[in-house]
Amino acid sequence: MHDAPIINLGGFNLDLSAVLMLLVSGTLVFLLCILATRRLSVENPGKLQNFMEWVVEFVQGIIGSTMDLKKGKPYVSLGLTLILFIFISNLLGLPMGFITEAHKPEMIFGHVIEATKDLANGEHAELLWWKSPTADVSVTAGLALIVFFLMNYLGLKNNRKHYLKHYVEPFPLLLPLNLIENLAKPVALAIRLYANIFAGEVLITVILKLGLVGIPFMAAWQGFSVFVGALQAYIFTILTMVYIGQMTIHEEGESH
Repeated sequence: MHDAPIINLGGFNLDLSAVLMLLVSGTLVFLLCILATRRLSVENPGKLQNFMEWVVEFVQGIIGSTMDLKKGKPYVSLGLTLILFIFISNLLGLPMGFITEAHKPEMIFGHVIEATKDLANGEHAELLWWKSPTADVSVTAGLALIVFFLMNYLGLKNNRKHYLKHYVEPFPLLLPLNLIENLAKPVALAIRLYANIFAGEVLITVILKLGLVGIPFMAAWQGFSVFVGALQAYIFTILTMVYIGQMTIHEEGESH
């Protein structure tokens, strides 16, 4: 396996490849949205506009399947951002990889790359700079934590009474289990996304080592990986909306 270009910054290990790929993913999503909405037309919409309209309708369908769409409209932008960002991030590691070799301690921004710190004569480290950012558990954990804090914040803000009450339902003795259930949601989100994308990139590395024999397997796996990337983006988005719906619709349920 390749090493990550990690530097120690203020006591924290910072993965430079993850930072780079997050910037690439964010830039691609931003450019896609700008290009798709640059020349809006009702009579003669372009292909990108049609694609973006389809994605928006798809996200609205996701939200509508988890909660009343009228109450879910404020979350369309969130769902659109998640599904586009995660889908594009999932695919970045498929077409290419950028690896450098280090034969001595390397420094970036005045900090030594951890994988090269202890290199001796004749040893080398292979640093992976280009990958899918969602193949890094710290990235998927960050996304999951954003969802976790958002869903609990919305529950407290929009539905405080029933949000707090659901922790002791149906019996107060279940409070610890309900708290564990709540804490397990971001863990499940992060691990599911990370495991699927990371496993796919590991398999690509293995297939590449087969040389010419691996070409047909590579073509088949990359095609399947596009499907997996889309599926994981969909799962992450719909679970986010399910969790938000669970935190914000208790009051409606109580009123019937």
